[in-house]
Amino acid sequence: MSVIQNPGRTPAVHSVDEFAISVPDLQEARHFYRCFGLDVRDEDGGLCLYTFGHSHRWGRVLPGVVKRLLWVSFGIHADDLPRFEDRVAAGVERMAPPAHACAEGLWLQGPDGLPIQLKVAAKCSPSQPAHQQAWPACANRGRAPARSKVPVVQPLYLSHILMFSADVDEAVRFYNEVLGLKLSDRSGSVIAFMHTPHGSDHHLVALAKSGGGGLHHSSWSVDSLDAVGTGMEQMARAGYARGWGVGRHVLGSNYFRYVRDPWGSYAEYSYDIDFVESGAEWPAADHPAEDALYVWGPEMPSDFVTNFELAG
Repeated sequence: MSVIQNPGRTPAVHSVDEFAISVPDLQEARHFYRCFGLDVRDEDGGLCLYTFGHSHRWGRVLPGVVKRLLWVSFGIHADDLPRFEDRVAAGVERMAPPAHACAEGLWLQGPDGLPIQLKVAAKCSPSQPAHQQAWPACANRGRAPARSKVPVVQPLYLSHILMFSADVDEAVRFYNEVLGLKLSDRSGSVIAFMHTPHGSDHHLVALAKSGGGGLHHSSWSVDSLDAVGTGMEQMARAGYARGWGVGRHVLGSNYFRYVRDPWGSYAEYSYDIDFVESGAEWPAADHPAEDALYVWGPEMPSDFVTNFELAG
């Protein structure tokens, strides 16, 4: 993979517009994501993932022999398109769109051979911190909701995706020099977190060391710590009790519950993640391993960072 040297001013993607995966059983995927609280629709020969009350399509799930990350589409502003075209012409490897993907925009070969699309699209990453549910102040009555009246957890939006990479350093360089993302934090060459200078959560994309590419998890913002906990119970009742959390991350600061899907990857309920405002400089740092994962919570499962796509 060639990365441009001395790139000068770099245009920047503003959103993860869509991610696409294949799975061997669409009905199983439909059950998992509906139970998770997403609006799952039958479109374009597969399943499409929406959040209730939001018109944007965040993800696609297509039929395949195994679970695999197929492509990632990034949104760009229209006035950045000519500069991205210039950068691509200067040395970034182009590729044809994958099957079932739309051909618009620019298709690039990304780290680990991942097809990456750059397309002009409205910004769907948040431009301000996520909405948080307001709880009543202490008074002469209990404030906790009745267990029998807890509503179904429905995420607000896709916060980020974490992808595996055989070379985290090289992947960071690509996403910075070619796509314009900026480093938020990292822990050596094991894991890195990146945001868009147009404003986003602490990480729009995260990268974790593995033997190759793949999707580790998609992360979905919810509006309260209670939603993280009740989401955990919601999924356990549906048959998806395996996962990690509830806990709190160090890098990003968010509270989390990872729910393991039927293919060994995860969907995360995330609450109260750090936010990087448009144009702000985040104090990126290289953190020791003990400060890279969580402040508190249950012990991380031994296979949590296993890339099951490599076995397929």
